[in-house]
Amino acid sequence: MQLSEAKTGHSYIVETIDLPFEMQRHLEALGMTDKTPVSVLNRKGKGILIIKLRGTRFALGYNVTKNIGVSEADGCE
Repeated sequence: MQLSEAKTGHSYIVETIDLPFEMQRHLEALGMTDKTPVSVLNRKGKGILIIKLRGTRFALGYNVTKNIGVSEADGCE
């Protein structure tokens, strides 16, 4: 499943990041690595997600979230 398909209020585990090298490294520098838990806080406009990652809120556009593979987390916040 892709992060762009995630539901508000649910938590997920990052499985894959398939973005251009620089963008992928930037997200990794912010803390988004494989097996990292993320929570979807809100959806804005057309495909923009507000997520919580390692205690910090981020807004990610559809072109980014459609390339991040996630799986549902069991009780992970």
